[in-house]
Amino acid sequence: MISSTDFRTGLTIEIDGAAWQVVEFQHVKPGKGAAFVRTKIKNVETGAVVERTFNPNEKLPPARLDTSRMQYLYEADGQYTFMDVETYEQIELNKEQLGNALNYLMENMEVNLQTFKGRIIGVNLPNSVELKVTECEPAVKGNTATGATKNATLETGYVVRVPLFINEGDVLRIDTRTGNYIERA
Repeated sequence: MISSTDFRTGLTIEIDGAAWQVVEFQHVKPGKGAAFVRTKIKNVETGAVVERTFNPNEKLPPARLDTSRMQYLYEADGQYTFMDVETYEQIELNKEQLGNALNYLMENMEVNLQTFKGRIIGVNLPNSVELKVTECEPAVKGNTATGATKNATLETGYVVRVPLFINEGDVLRIDTRTGNYIERA
């Protein structure tokens, strides 16, 4: 059991059968009355963020999140097939379960799938991926000092803002946490 006074950012706890991650916390000791812990917690499955206050002597169980290494194989009829790299067991996920990960998912890419009580709650991608530009306006020579950008469509269909010197066929490194262009690979 974890005491509410031991909360730290990133800690995952279980409340009412759901996994919640501590986003922010603050120990408050008012001049009058009992101390308390004010938190912002995020539901790991739905992404909903709520503010909640805990008594300092309140204890909660830690949420046990299991992670398994999976390889993305293919997409068929809106179902995305992944294979466990150790047991070769295959599972299928839909668009809702993958969320923004679809913007960066390439065949044969290895990802980490997080599960809570047997339910898949998220896909952890590498911090950056390399994707090829399939469509963008032609490069403008010499126009690099202004910091201007243009849209480029990547091989996954994701559209990202890139500098003017990027051409079709270039391979770019994209940050999967923010969705921003990092550099040419």
